Amino acid sequence: MKLLFTYFIPSGGIETLNRLRYHALRAVGIEAHALYLWDGAGKQNMIGIPHYITNSNEEIQAILAAQQFDAIIVTCDHLMLERLYGLGYRGTMIYEAQGLGTKEQALATFAFASGYIRTYARAAISPPTSHLMGLFQTYLGDLPRFYVQNMIDTNSFIHHHVPLLNPTGAPILGWIGRLEHNKNWPLYLSICGELVKQRPNVQLWMFEDATISEPGEREKFYAKLYELNLQNNITIRSNMPHSHMPHYLSAIGDSGGMLLSTSTTEGFGYAVAEAMSCRCPVLSTDSDGVRCFITHNQTGKFFKSHTVEEAVHEAKDLMDNRPLRELIIGNAQGHIQTAFSPNRYVADLINIFIALRLMLHA
Repeated sequence: MKLLFTYFIPSGGIETLNRLRYHALRAVGIEAHALYLWDGAGKQNMIGIPHYITNSNEEIQAILAAQQFDAIIVTCDHLMLERLYGLGYRGTMIYEAQGLGTKEQALATFAFASGYIRTYARAAISPPTSHLMGLFQTYLGDLPRFYVQNMIDTNSFIHHHVPLLNPTGAPILGWIGRLEHNKNWPLYLSICGELVKQRPNVQLWMFEDATISEPGEREKFYAKLYELNLQNNITIRSNMPHSHMPHYLSAIGDSGGMLLSTSTTEGFGYAVAEAMSCRCPVLSTDSDGVRCFITHNQTGKFFKSHTVEEAVHEAKDLMDNRPLRELIIGNAQGHIQTAFSPNRYVADLINIFIALRLMLHA
């Protein structure tokens, strides 16, 4: 069987997911390719994985003709469904929702996109995230719907002892994302600003994709950074190779710090899961998708009010309450390793193909 996964750009959680899918599916004899419309920094992670980067109808049509995909899974791009049909593809198309921004943005998208999805897709899939499941039920009630838990690379995302990454031993508050509204970087800086007032040696490590940000956000970011006088505490790393992240996440955890996740809404939240797998504790907004990872004070911490005051209180508790910290770290690592395996993901995907009566052949 040969599959194609399509998305806009190789970056972030979708690039991670597609890369993991390739290896997991190949292990059971299913060949997976990826098509991205535009170039992106995540291309550096895809060595050896069949992928295409083009927005040309002629080139996409040639790929479809040459590869003869049994099915195409179209991620978050309802217009691509119509486009592929218009280019002559008559195989099975499946619409996949992963992250669609805030709940309000997701609702607006589905109100417009549902007609395209019902017309051209044979089914729809998403992680078992409550707001996505609700949208599927409301707008795609007449379409087969499947909920598949994403996988984590627990073989690569393990703890590493790397003291050279943090020679001072200062506690580190990490953040991973893009400079956009939904990732809520102002909340991260505000939390860090309050903690630095109380603990001046705290360091801020931000991991972002400098090639992707909403218009004007970068200028606002630097204005906020200097307003809070954090410029001497922060280190910003852009487009870090994915294979390097386990070392940085491990260093954050070993420092006595944590990963802060400040998103308004997450469809899944790869950064959170990968941190937990590396024994880096996480303090997060209750952004829906991360509920499958975090149980408060068991596998992580929530600050549900999205307020700086509550976040600072929970962050200090996670830094100072050593027994609780160790409990959270151990529980989190075990939870990720057992609940998000590639074998489980592949089995779920194959069950979808069987339900849709797709031919499974190597």
